[in-house]
This record gives sequence, C-alpha cells and structure tokens, in this order.
Amino acid sequence: MSSASESPDKATANNPLKHPNSRITVLTSHFTATMSSEKDAALAAAAAPPPADAPTIFDKIINKEIPAKVVYEDDKVLAFRDIAPQAPTHILLIPKIKDGLTGLSKAEERHCEILGQLLYTAKLVAKQEGLEDGFRVVINDGPDGCQSVYHLHIHLLGGRQMNWPPG
Repeated sequence: MSSASESPDKATANNPLKHPNSRITVLTSHFTATMSSEKDAALAAAAAPPPADAPTIFDKIINKEIPAKVVYEDDKVLAFRDIAPQAPTHILLIPKIKDGLTGLSKAEERHCEILGQLLYTAKLVAKQEGLEDGFRVVINDGPDGCQSVYHLHIHLLGGRQMNWPPG
C-alpha cells in the first residue's frame, strides 16, 4: 500500500489489541455495547417506573404468554435461561407471585420465605446445571444496581471463572 491512510501505522499493525479488525477489539466493542444497553434499559425503567402491581415481562412468562426456556418450575419459583446470557450458564429465578416484591429493597418480613426459597432453588438449579465448581448469584436492585425489570429476580451465573470485583 502506498499511502499511510491505507494501512494502520506500525505500532497499531504490531499490536493486535489496537488493530481495528482484531478479534479482541470486536469483542470488546460488542461487550461494551451490551453493557451500555443494559445500563440504558435500567435507567429507562427507573425513569418511568410502572405501578408496583403492573404486569412485567416476567408475569407474561409465568402466564405462558411469552415463551421461555424453563429449566425449573414449582408452585413458588420459575427458573429460565436469560435471553442475553453473560456467562455460559445464565438463568433467572423469579417468584411466581410478585406480592409487591419489585426489588430486594422492597422486601418486608412477610417475604422471608420466598427469598429463602429463591436462594435454595438457585442451589438446586446450579447442581442440575452441573455447576459443581461454583457459581454466582446476583440481585440487581434499583437504577444504580442496573435493575431493568421491576419484579424481583435472581441471576444464576456459572460455567466460567468469575472475576472480582464484579461491577
């Protein structure tokens, strides 16, 4: 190539992290876009919060109005695969009856049983999914916690080494 504008400079050409077509650059830009859209969704949800009793996408999944890849279900808890997984195994666990529990910060003493049931179910599902080397549970709460659906839910993540700090 005869012109400098037609090829990357020598430093960029010799550094795969800086090359615009490198796999790492492409993956990083996708990861950043995904994180940004999750943050944007959480901020949008917080900007116009629906009433606590308004149906959410999770209510529609519980009522079978929207399909989901269910991995566990009993009379209190529904667990299904996340549509935008952040790990090889990424499952959401939700209470089937919201009972005003839009987020963990809204929990009252009457919610202790379902909160415990959700965590115990996360353990059962982790075992079912073969996550014997470990897993992470996450509850996003409120706008700063990046909560985008105001129906309490637990993220079960596994199948890879997790990093610390998480956020």
